[in-house]
Amino acid sequence: MPEIERREYGGTVQGRSGVNRLRLLANAVRRNYERVAGRFEAGVQILEHRYTPLGRFSPGPFEGWSFLWQPALLGFVAAVLIVSGCSFTNSPFKLNMVNTWFFGEPSANQSGTSSETKYILSVVLVYGGLLLLMRVWLRLAEVMKLHRGASLKSLWWALLLWAGPLIVAPPLFSRDVFSYAAQGEMTSHHISPYLFGPFTLGSSPYVNPVDPLWGNTPAPYGPLFLFLDGTIDRITRHNQLATVVGLRLLETFAVALIGYGVVVLARGLGRDPGEAFVLSAMNPIVLLTLIGGAHNDAIMAGLLVVGIALAVQRHPYWALLFCSLATAIKAPAVVGLAYVAWTWLGPKATLKQRLRPVLIGGAVAAATLGVSTLLAGFGFGWVKNLLSNGTVRSWAAPATAIGMAVGNLLHKVGLQSVAITTVLSVTRTLGLVTAAGFALWLLWHAERRGWVRSLGLSLVLIVELGPVVQPWYLAWGLVLLAASYKGREHFWLLALSITGPFIGIPGGRALLDGLVHSNPLLIATAVAILGGLLLVPMGRWTQWSWPEKQFEMAPIGD
Repeated sequence: MPEIERREYGGTVQGRSGVNRLRLLANAVRRNYERVAGRFEAGVQILEHRYTPLGRFSPGPFEGWSFLWQPALLGFVAAVLIVSGCSFTNSPFKLNMVNTWFFGEPSANQSGTSSETKYILSVVLVYGGLLLLMRVWLRLAEVMKLHRGASLKSLWWALLLWAGPLIVAPPLFSRDVFSYAAQGEMTSHHISPYLFGPFTLGSSPYVNPVDPLWGNTPAPYGPLFLFLDGTIDRITRHNQLATVVGLRLLETFAVALIGYGVVVLARGLGRDPGEAFVLSAMNPIVLLTLIGGAHNDAIMAGLLVVGIALAVQRHPYWALLFCSLATAIKAPAVVGLAYVAWTWLGPKATLKQRLRPVLIGGAVAAATLGVSTLLAGFGFGWVKNLLSNGTVRSWAAPATAIGMAVGNLLHKVGLQSVAITTVLSVTRTLGLVTAAGFALWLLWHAERRGWVRSLGLSLVLIVELGPVVQPWYLAWGLVLLAASYKGREHFWLLALSITGPFIGIPGGRALLDGLVHSNPLLIATAVAILGGLLLVPMGRWTQWSWPEKQFEMAPIGD
């Protein structure tokens, strides 16, 4: 064999050997994940069945959907508890500032210190409502998984009951909607939010409620959102509180759009639309952060899920338009645009054949963004602002948590010259590169794995490996996985949905500190409320959230 040929042959063998090693490593990681995750999931189910009221029920056959009024009513009670807790003037779950809502805010002449008992009661009611809402939704979601055919009309009424109290509640767990309102005021006065922060408005009533962290930060939102934001401000005649209400109503409409889109998507994928509806529109993350917090992620997610549903229904041009509109709200929706274009021609299309749909998708996106930019009137400055939330350091984001841990460790061992910001830049970059790598791999294998499912996983990974993890970001991918999950992904969807709303939520430490130093009667009352809402039986309907064989193996009674 000639020398050159031997070298080429050797290089080919070495290349194949490297690929095989990567495949073996990936398979080993997957096997270990399945083993560990399977044991964890089984352990959670055993504990839940033995130490919750589920163990009180005897096995019995499914008796139909006439019980749906019970979880609907329980979810309404949970929402009322949350709103009641947030109605105290010193509640830590909302902004306590004059003229920022219709109730629950301090008066202009209020003085003196607030009552510690009222503060603790506020925290207990909110956390109690959250626990009850999580329990009801979790059991309802499990019933939906095991039994198809629930009445969508009944589920829409249940959603209305759950969402109603949150629509009238003050903005919860976040002050972002006040920043949106200020940016709408800036837009309506032709001040570019892409160049200046809300504090540019000076002494305007729009400025005081804005979180100082974002006071001088330019907006990272797309031009379509700025156009909608400014339009609402003009409709309300530049009234700050009315603008916040308008934004809340806009996000509520967007959640309804999520519910409609996911039903169409589920039907197109041959899935149960009732289950997809409960996992998406009735998801605690969606209700608490997209309606309660009035985050504009609701508009992006609503347009995106409708676009994906249209793609599944084989309306690719409309799908590209809706995904482009979602991108004009928030940039991460561009991932959905890429998936629609890539899968347009089906799994047998060659790389060359896929080029045309990709170009069409780019043209539709460019036209949509161009028109939106003209309507808003501020150019494409939002693109360079996309990483502005990197100023937030959240332990919930693995890339940021690792960076802060490594930086603190280096400082403790004497390496004071290494700035934590430098370490964070490295770990966050690695996180984003890893997320991009996974997203590209999922896109390449999308049609074998299910492309809607791959898109949902890509969006979740982009959030989890990004510089900041906010609970409302998780909604991007979860609403798509609601209609497309497979296997153990259902468990992780539930886990993220019931733990996500607690990310960064205030009041937990204050509750513990307050109880430790409070009188015994207050402690007993708080424990009774939280314990009761956590353990009280919710009704016989919950037995249908477990397969009958698990009832047969489990002991009756606790």
